[in-house]
Amino acid sequence: MQHQLAQLMSKRPTMNDVWPDKWGVYILDNESTATRFIDKKIKELDSMDSEEPFQVLNLDTLIQMHLKWLSYLPRVKPFYAVKCNSTETVLRTLNALGTGFDCASKGEISQVLSLGVKPENIIYAHTTKPQSHIKYACAQGVNLMTFDNEEELRKVSRCHPKAKLVVRIAVDDSSSFYRLSSKFGAGLSTTSRLLECAAQLGLEVVGVSFHIGSKCSQSLAFRQAIADARSVFDTAKLLGFQFSLLDIGGGFSGKDFPVTLQEFSEVINGALDEYFPFESGVQIIAEPGRYYAESTFTLAANVIAKRVIMEDMRKEGEVPERLLMYYLSDGVYGSLNFLLTDGQVSPYLHRAVESSEKRYRSVIWGPTCDCIDKIVDNYLVPELHVGDWLLIDNVGAYGISISTEFNGFKRSSIYSVVTNETWHTLNLSSQ
Repeated sequence: MQHQLAQLMSKRPTMNDVWPDKWGVYILDNESTATRFIDKKIKELDSMDSEEPFQVLNLDTLIQMHLKWLSYLPRVKPFYAVKCNSTETVLRTLNALGTGFDCASKGEISQVLSLGVKPENIIYAHTTKPQSHIKYACAQGVNLMTFDNEEELRKVSRCHPKAKLVVRIAVDDSSSFYRLSSKFGAGLSTTSRLLECAAQLGLEVVGVSFHIGSKCSQSLAFRQAIADARSVFDTAKLLGFQFSLLDIGGGFSGKDFPVTLQEFSEVINGALDEYFPFESGVQIIAEPGRYYAESTFTLAANVIAKRVIMEDMRKEGEVPERLLMYYLSDGVYGSLNFLLTDGQVSPYLHRAVESSEKRYRSVIWGPTCDCIDKIVDNYLVPELHVGDWLLIDNVGAYGISISTEFNGFKRSSIYSVVTNETWHTLNLSSQ
């Protein structure tokens, strides 16, 4: 990893520019790891009688994900989806690594610009934008933006007539958990009319975008979507447009499940070679969010309360079963908000547990007074005690972005860590 990183950073800014005064980034010594950092932080909080939850952002993991992307999809420049996790250290690091940014609002554009991102490295990837946000993008020099309907074209012609537009098409997203084409994307039969409208308004359309949906389970979805995009390129050429950009959207998991990046890349690279060969000169970008953020964050939450319930088995002679209920200092209104719509987590004890220790059927709840604040049900774990800490991996996608302070429970603190070796590679290769 270090050699790849040194090559990548040879023409990038130094980390002192990326993380001025380290921005709270903890540089781990040669004997330390993110796991040991969590150990120390828990001891520190215990000494203060604090049960406040916290998350650890492992920047080594984030950087490894980027290097993996470059290895598998060398033609595809990632434009990180800010909506997924807008933690400042994530954005600063990805900017230093050379990614672009997919923004969906004035707020997101403003945030990344304030961190030194250049306007040309932003795509305003929302097809239904407030006019005031379009005007803001225009004023800031953010020109690349998507559309999928005539009314949006009229708004753009009034608010940002020099925009470089990308038509978003609806594609088959039936193999995805979140089917975004039900809300966004022009049907293939309507693209000619949209392009004619853009021409009449004097607008410049430069390419095509699509999104196969979030948490896609079939890599072949990309092949058909890329083929559909090719047909729109061909239609545009007949109408006098010279398209130069293809945006293949998101849908990539950070956990290599249900589809690995390698499996996605084999399909994507093959389809690009067939429909958009390198000689075509078409720039290829994507909008990964979950891919970068999901596996880079780990949550630590404290067991703040416990109940033991003796369930009546209603059969003569049977001993009532114990059901244990635990309440953590974080839950679905906080860092685990994504559990309200999809997914599951596997909490595990921070302290050491003997393999022979008995497991009990348990329910783990969040801290609020709402009954939907349930983290996991019918979960077999050793008996926990008030004051224990549970760790939950892979919480970086969308939890932070949509967390709340419902019932007055504060959002979890975030601590960013990087190994000493990676820190020095970043700095020394950037001099």
